Amino acid sequence: MKRKKGRRRPRKKKSAVNLSELPNDVLLDILERVDTPDAVRTCFLSRNMATLPRLLSRVAVDVDSFASRDDSLPQRDLVRRNGAVADAVNTVLASRDPRCCLHEIKLRFYLKFYDCLSIGKAVAQAMSEHKIDIIEFTILTEKGSLECTSDDRFYYLKQFNSFLGACPTVFAGLTRLDLQNLWFGESDIPNILLTCEKLESLRLYSCKAADESVLRVEHPHLVELQIAYGNFETVQLVDLPKLQRMTCQTWISYQDPLVFGHTPCLSNLSLTDISMSWQGNLRLSSFLANAPTIQVLNLNFRSEKIWVVPESSKLLLPVLSQLQSITLVDLPEGCDIAWTMFILEAAPNLKELSITVRDHWCTMVRGKEERELHGYCKKANVEWEPSVANLKHENLAKLTISGFQPNENFVGYIRRVMEAASNLKQIFLHDRNVDKCCAHLDPEIVKEVTPSRYPRTMEEQELLKKEMTERLESEGMDLSDVVHFQS
Repeated sequence: MKRKKGRRRPRKKKSAVNLSELPNDVLLDILERVDTPDAVRTCFLSRNMATLPRLLSRVAVDVDSFASRDDSLPQRDLVRRNGAVADAVNTVLASRDPRCCLHEIKLRFYLKFYDCLSIGKAVAQAMSEHKIDIIEFTILTEKGSLECTSDDRFYYLKQFNSFLGACPTVFAGLTRLDLQNLWFGESDIPNILLTCEKLESLRLYSCKAADESVLRVEHPHLVELQIAYGNFETVQLVDLPKLQRMTCQTWISYQDPLVFGHTPCLSNLSLTDISMSWQGNLRLSSFLANAPTIQVLNLNFRSEKIWVVPESSKLLLPVLSQLQSITLVDLPEGCDIAWTMFILEAAPNLKELSITVRDHWCTMVRGKEERELHGYCKKANVEWEPSVANLKHENLAKLTISGFQPNENFVGYIRRVMEAASNLKQIFLHDRNVDKCCAHLDPEIVKEVTPSRYPRTMEEQELLKKEMTERLESEGMDLSDVVHFQS
């Protein structure tokens, strides 16, 4: 018998909400989460949304938003994009409804004087009409740091000083300033800090000065300072009563990279360096003698020499007593990590310890002759002897190891930490980090890379857990649930 064909019931169409039909407050919340030019383009699609750009309380314009798909004429494209930033800033700020609050301006643009002047005038006008809480400038240079000559840096500094002199009111209201590739004279940094009265964050990337220059920093409101790839002999943090976060990346001096003056609020310190054979090692007991308030410490060794000296707890306790979290990044592969126990000995309030072991082949100098020529060090274990017998640590709750391998170096270390840390809650073990840049290594380099033996199967992981914890289980402690393999 044939089945009767019946009519299909029409499906009910799902009601789709048109973006322009949303309430204005919801739309503004959405639009303020994207770059302002994208928000403006979106609003042009609907007559109902056309006036919304005038109501935005946050203006963010990034020169990369105007990038062209055609990279055949990079210089012309750079000029076009930077001009588009200036036009966008002028259009958005000039057309604002003066009755609507403007709380935040974040701009990223190239150091082209007339574009900078146009941007500065538009921001100055907005400042005269609104009380703006956050104003941030990230100022780029045409050439990257590796391409810049001394003459380029002098030229960029001249342009920046012209911008600073033409728009002092704007710089007086800046809360964040990010500069790169400038060659500073003796008075330039003091002048910038004096002009930028409200500055809370300053980043100097690949900025240079005369040989053996000492950078002195004083500012009543600065909360964050980042200095990367400079050539300063040392940086003196003379008087920074509100400084909380300090980052220093790559220094060339034999001396300590920082000298701490009045920094009563400093809690977060990050240091990154390769450290050549002619550079001295850092003794935290003296280096941090005037900065005993550090709570978060990040040390990055760039897969090269360990430039921190493991000292006794007696010497370190006064400077590490408030330390709660430490991250040790890119320790060289094949070297003993037991030396890091000196941190546990000297930091009784430490809660988190994170270690990354990796040879970052993409960035490492590999040729033997080239390494010797430039002063790179050979791999070597760090000499260390325990300064505390039967160490017991009551506050360490979390241990993270990236680059874990199933050998005695790691397994023995984890066992030692377990025995010392009575309140350890979590141990996370990760395989080696593989960055995108490492995905396509030269075959000749790949031959030198030792294959990872990270445990993949449940059986392998359970056997390792047992190896790590069996001694403690015999003492009535079950820590098998503490260890987590993050494959």
